[in-house]
Amino acid sequence: MSVISSSLPEKARTITGEALQAALVDLVDLSLLAKQAHWNLVGPRFRSVHLQLDEVVVTAREHTDIVAERAATIGVSPDGRATAIAEDSRVPQLPAGWVRDTDVVDKFVEILQAVTERMRGHVEATAEADPISQDLLIDATAALEKHAWMFQAERAD
Repeated sequence: MSVISSSLPEKARTITGEALQAALVDLVDLSLLAKQAHWNLVGPRFRSVHLQLDEVVVTAREHTDIVAERAATIGVSPDGRATAIAEDSRVPQLPAGWVRDTDVVDKFVEILQAVTERMRGHVEATAEADPISQDLLIDATAALEKHAWMFQAERAD
């Protein structure tokens, strides 16, 4: 059921809605993982990685809202509940407890690469279905790829 009408044909709305929902789940989980690492970080590069993780949180939350509101705009109810995130996220997870700065950097290279790979899939899926949503997903992907680059540079010798 949708109480919001959309100018998108039903098939395009379904394709786009699925891509936006999957992106929403990954972005919410990414923001939570970055905060988890932020709170449990230890090591000599604590401050720089701590601040870098906050930048990831800001980016993820900003794009989460944009993606969710786009879904609502096309008549697809976004689901950001904790149960939806837990059931549907495919983002690599962090271990519980304290985590060394070098391990966080390595893990966030992996996490961001996984998320951006999936985001690129959503970009492709929405190319014909809804170029407007595709554009929003492209922006989110570019921002996340920038963070991936920064974490990779952080671990370079």
